[in-house]
Amino acid sequence: MKNLLPIILALLLGSSSAIGADERGPATIISEVLTHILNVLNERRAEFTENPDLLIPVVRDALLPSIDVVYTARLILGPSVRGVSTEQLHAFSDALSNVLINRYSRSLVEYSNGEQVQVMPMKGNNTDKLTRVRTRIGLPRGGFVPVDFAFHKTDMGWKAFDVTVEGISYVITFRNQISPRVRAEGIDKVTADILAGSIKFNE
Repeated sequence: MKNLLPIILALLLGSSSAIGADERGPATIISEVLTHILNVLNERRAEFTENPDLLIPVVRDALLPSIDVVYTARLILGPSVRGVSTEQLHAFSDALSNVLINRYSRSLVEYSNGEQVQVMPMKGNNTDKLTRVRTRIGLPRGGFVPVDFAFHKTDMGWKAFDVTVEGISYVITFRNQISPRVRAEGIDKVTADILAGSIKFNE
């Protein structure tokens, strides 16, 4: 269970790329993207089990067009984002996502079995600034864990920016761990430490 949580954040964070506007709604995005990833994983299970690094391009290609990467990075940094340049912000986001995706790629293989994703009916007061898509992710030994994806509407369509697993927001969790270090040491030092693997994230 503990490995599932950072996996999802790893999927949420990554390097952005220029794409056209996405006209799909949030629930459709989540359903189509996660179904595609799990289908690929199931079809190539033996290959990915032998070499989990092959998962990285699959995940990136499927998810990145639907993620507001810069906004997510800003939220994780919180007040520490003040004075951070665009280049530093992108470097920070890239470092965090690369480490997480590589670290948990093998664990992701373990969660690629059966009918694993259920998108629940929309409910609550959803707006352009915040719309939540509730899903249930199947666990290897049976049962499900609730996972909520937070979306907001941008000029490029609906984009995800946070994920909450069993009530735990990973933007808030990582902000609590990273923002104080950025204030104390500077974002360049923290980015370098993330890339070097010297920062151990709590799970």
